Formats: sequence, C-alpha cells, structure tokens
Amino acid sequence: MYYPEELVEEVRARNDIVDVISGYVTLKKKGSNYWGCCPFHNEKTPSFSVSSNKQMYYCFGCHASGNVYTFLMKYENDTFPEAVKILADRAGVKLPEVEETPEQKKKAGKRMRLLEVNKEAARYFYYMLRSPHGEVGMRYLTERKLTDETMHHFGLGYAGKNGEQVVQYLRKKGFTDEEIKDSGLAMFSEQRGLRSQFWNRVMFPIQDINHRVIGFGGRVMGDGEPKYLNSPETMIFDKRRNLYGLNFARTARTGNIILCEGYMDVIAMHQAGFTQAVASLGTAFTVEQANLLHRYAENILLAYDSDGAGTKAALRGIGILREAGLTGKVINMRPYKDPDEFIKNLGKEAFQERIDQAENSFYFEIRILSEQYDQSDPEQRTKFHREIAQKLCEFSEDLERENYLQAIAEKYMIRPDDLRKMVVGIASQTGLARPLERPRSGVQKKDPAENGRRSQRLLITWISDDPSLYRIVRKYISPEDFTEELYRKVAERLFDELDRDQFQPAGIISMFEDEEEQREAAELFHTTLPELSTRQERERAFHDILLAVKKNSYQYYMAKLGTDVNAVKQAVEGKKALEELQRTHISLE
Repeated sequence: MYYPEELVEEVRARNDIVDVISGYVTLKKKGSNYWGCCPFHNEKTPSFSVSSNKQMYYCFGCHASGNVYTFLMKYENDTFPEAVKILADRAGVKLPEVEETPEQKKKAGKRMRLLEVNKEAARYFYYMLRSPHGEVGMRYLTERKLTDETMHHFGLGYAGKNGEQVVQYLRKKGFTDEEIKDSGLAMFSEQRGLRSQFWNRVMFPIQDINHRVIGFGGRVMGDGEPKYLNSPETMIFDKRRNLYGLNFARTARTGNIILCEGYMDVIAMHQAGFTQAVASLGTAFTVEQANLLHRYAENILLAYDSDGAGTKAALRGIGILREAGLTGKVINMRPYKDPDEFIKNLGKEAFQERIDQAENSFYFEIRILSEQYDQSDPEQRTKFHREIAQKLCEFSEDLERENYLQAIAEKYMIRPDDLRKMVVGIASQTGLARPLERPRSGVQKKDPAENGRRSQRLLITWISDDPSLYRIVRKYISPEDFTEELYRKVAERLFDELDRDQFQPAGIISMFEDEEEQREAAELFHTTLPELSTRQERERAFHDILLAVKKNSYQYYMAKLGTDVNAVKQAVEGKKALEELQRTHISLE
C-alpha cells in the first residue's frame, strides 16, 4: 500500500513521539530529552532517549533509532503501511480507500471467509475440549502439566469422535461446503461426502503474526496414525512461511528466538516463561521461515531433540540460518529428549542456564563431526582435520574464518599454520575461499573512508542539534560534499528544509522505505558529539569537522577525475572552498 508523502508527514506530525512511546516505555524528562529503559534490549540503567524537538528516539546502548513510524515497526513488528494506519487511526486522520479490481475484491473476500471459517472452527474445538465430549483431550493436556491459563492462551481444543460434527456445526453457521473444504478443515469423498480429517485429536490453532487462525495441527488420542496432522496448504496457510507461536514470540523482547520442533515444546516453554519459543509446522525448517525470523531477531537458539534425528535437523537448520545472515546457537537438552521433558524434570532455572550456555553453531557442527572419527587413529584424525578445513572454507569473510580457525585449532590441538595451509589448499582447488592476507607489521591502519563518513555524520548531528549553525555551514558545504549516497539524500532534504525554515528531522527518515536505510538515516542525527566546555573548544571542533567534510569531498572528486564529467567542476570548486576554509576562523557567537 502506497501513501502520499504529504499524508505520511501529516500523520507523523499529529502523533507526538513522546506521547506515543510513553504508551510503551516509562519516560522521565532530563534536560531537553526524555529518558527510559530501552524496549529493544535488556538494561537496568536508562539509555533510551526520546527527543521532542527532533521527534526521534535513540538508544545509546543498542543504537536503535528512528521516528514514530520506525518505533512502531520495530516494537510491534508492523510494516510501514500498518504503522501509518495505526497512527492515522490514533490521530483521527482518514486514509484514502484502496482501489481494487473486481478480481482483487473477490480474492480478498474469499480470504476473509476462509479466516472466518477457521475462527469459528477454533471456537468449536475450544468448546468441545471443555465439554464432556473432550474429556480424553483434557486428560491428555492435564497430564502434560498444562494449566488452564496456558490452554486458554493458545486456544487449545478437541475434535470430536468423528469428522462430521465440525462440518455440521460450520454449515449451521452459514458456511458453504466449498468454503469448509477450501479452508483445509474437510475433504470430500463419494462414499462419505464432506468430512473432516480432524477427529479424536487435541487441536492446536495455528495463528499468523496478527493472531488470525490460518490452520490447525491435531495430535491423535491413542495409537492412531499419523500422530500429528496439519492442515493442508490453502489460500491462507503456507507452512513454509509461518511458524507456530510467532504471534506471541515476536513481542518477547528477549533478544533471541528459540526454535524447536513441536507444538508442545513451544507451549511448555511459554508456560515456563520462555515466550520467545516457536516451531516449524510439521515440515523441516525452511529458508522462508529463516527470513521471517530475521524480521524479529538476529540470534536464534535451536532447541531440537537430542536424538539422532534432532541432531540432523539442527545441522540442517544451522546452514539455513547462516545463509539468512542469522547467528545460530544450539541448546544442549541432555539427558532429556526435548525442552518439554527437560523443563518438567529440571525446571525453568536449569533451562535458562542451558540457554546461557548455548553452544556456538560452528563448534556444534565440528563437535558432531568429531564423533564420526576415531581420534586415536592418525588416518581418521587427518580426515577429521580435512573436514574442518572444508567447513572453514564456507566462511566468506577472511577475518571471521581466521578467528574460527584459531579457536578450533586450539580446541582440537591442531597447529594453526598446518590447518591454515590445509584451508588454503582446499580453497585453491575449489575456489571456495581466499587465504587471509594479514599486514606483516600486525598493525591495522585506520580506514580513511570511515573517517570521512564519521565527519559527515558528526556535521549532520551538530546541525540538527543547533539549526542556527546552518548559516555558517552553507557558506562552505553543499549536499554534494556528502560522499555516501544515503548521507547525500539526507543532506539534500536537510538543507532544503533549513532554507525554508521547515526543518523536521523525523520526516526525513520517512523518505526511505527500506528498514535498514531508515535506521542508518536516523543514526545520522544521533552521532555522539565531543563534550566541549568552552566556546573556543566548540569553535575549533566545529571548524575541524567542516574542514574534514570538505577535504574528504575534495579527495573523493579528485579520485573520480576522468570517469565523471561533474568531478572536475566539483574538484576545482572544492579546492577553492577548502583553501578558504583553512584560512577562516569560525565564530559561534
């Protein structure tokens, strides 16, 4: 959904960021800003700052930053259009109606009907569990030590003794046979007609991140097969793109998500207070699910069964997480099979210890690999070392590979140089990796490009903190002097608004659609400035920043001579301005 920029800005302007965030975080005024404990990471000392003047927030601990839109997107895990709608409703701003084609309207209408079918079915199953007909299901769940509160929280239910009851119930509620079938709740056969495959099962409603029931999982009571049965793929249910429990886990604020194998593991962990637990939906963990997790956490803890199948699934999951750019660790469940058994026998405190001690995923891979070789046999040990080298080649970053190489070499008592030679040999044969090139002196030089970027960030922050400085800046600096594309876009908007006396830093962030770009743009307004006590120190520091930005710009355009027709003009003008700036005393009076 696209909203005009003017409308987006109006909605933002009518929602004061201090008022909005105060609904989620306890804020206290200190100086010109409001402070509280950051909702995005665990902390005891408040480092979360909200600026009424800038209409922005910034955490000095985890560096989360942005405007009122990005706050809702991060806290509630909403999309940008969803955040706009929430704030528009809050401020009483009417949003334009979405124009849909007849086909789109028909499709949307069908989706809504299927969601209604599932919602009504979930109510039926919920009632059945708590009726005399659901005694067998209630006994099973009670024996699994689930409380009434937990059963209610997850909407657990029971499907009756045959597959006709729920169909009859849904027909009475006004749903057609086609809608019931398309929802995945029933199948048609010539012998029996329309009949649900869910019967004599404890029912687990599967919800999307907006708490809408999109499917079901059912655990058979007794010895029937299959033990667990899930809804088939439908218009509203895609197993590969959803995770059980994510509707609750996405707001857990723990800094990680625990990925396990089954519904009962998720429910047991939530009951014990580990509300960040989720599970895949009767299928192996998928790339789509990993990408979904990436929206909510960077660190994923695998709590798979401790048996052979669980270990194999964990190894596969590690590879998928790594490809998705996520950090994976493995929770040791031994001597028990799964999280449910572990927590029942040892308690939640012991499970928290296992979380704290979760094993680095690469260490886990190598440890499992080591168990396949007889370490006392030289030939077997050499094969093991070769396998390690092969694994090390999978790291694309030289430094990361070198760090793991040294750690593994120490752990398994291998000479680092020997392992490094093996890695280089495999890499040269397969092209999987490049050998790490290290400076002979061992001293890393400072990155001039990063120095240039930092001076640009400092200048934007300084201007946003004190817009009156712009009268000085514009004599020497233009948006073209910002050599990073995103910085230049911010500077263009910033300078334009200051020229018109309409400076709104929070609105600048909304220029960007990508969440990462929004975060980077927000950080430009929150670079830590040097603490300066005298006017002379401020003048000297401000002059140095202007000079650094201009010098970086001049060098940037000089390097582009011959490839950019505009570079000559920028370089000539930049040299003149640089020489003038070097001779000029900056007064902040």
